[in-house]
Amino acid sequence: MYKKLIPIIFTVLLFAACGEKKSPTGETLSATSNTPDSSSEKNILFFGDSLTAGYGLDDPSEAFPGVVQNKIDSAKLPYKVTNAGVSGETSAGGKGRISWILKQKVDVFVLELGANDGLRGIPASETTKNLQAIVDSVKTKYPNAKLVMLGMMVPPNMGNTYANSFKAVFPQIAAKNNMLLVPFLLKGVAGNPSLNQHDGIHPTAEGAKIVGNNVWQALKGIL
Repeated sequence: MYKKLIPIIFTVLLFAACGEKKSPTGETLSATSNTPDSSSEKNILFFGDSLTAGYGLDDPSEAFPGVVQNKIDSAKLPYKVTNAGVSGETSAGGKGRISWILKQKVDVFVLELGANDGLRGIPASETTKNLQAIVDSVKTKYPNAKLVMLGMMVPPNMGNTYANSFKAVFPQIAAKNNMLLVPFLLKGVAGNPSLNQHDGIHPTAEGAKIVGNNVWQALKGIL
């Protein structure tokens, strides 16, 4: 089963690494809520790379954070999703722009970064340090924010030792910081051509619905 995941995981990482990256000051955050603004409304920030940004989809709201927003609206919960995904982002890049992102209030922080580090063979220890720095920034500014970690894997052809150490980064940080963990973001989508775009890289709108549901099944319990 895992072998079937290898090609799509690799291409997801490859494309994300090659994606165009925007500067923090030029970034436009995408709020996907369809509910009216309210003083009681809380904010969920999705902070990630091209998977979060929804590269290749007709509408950014089709990306998995938008799918989560639809679930929230259907459940009539007072939360607004903000999509802060940037294609090509690495953990170091995320560390560099997190302070700017945190200028807005955050009640729930969802972290989806590290995949591009894996493709580039960046030491897992470095990825760990960068992701922890991001989490520390959130905890310092918003100590009451709930934290969610979205896990990723790299293919074993990068070496079993590295693949295993990389995979372990996400649960380790989640456990250390009392974060809700989604072990593998692309579960049920990676390796399925019918759920990925023609480039075989990113989920289609239908695939994004499954990814969004993966996140929702974990997230709904803390909202």
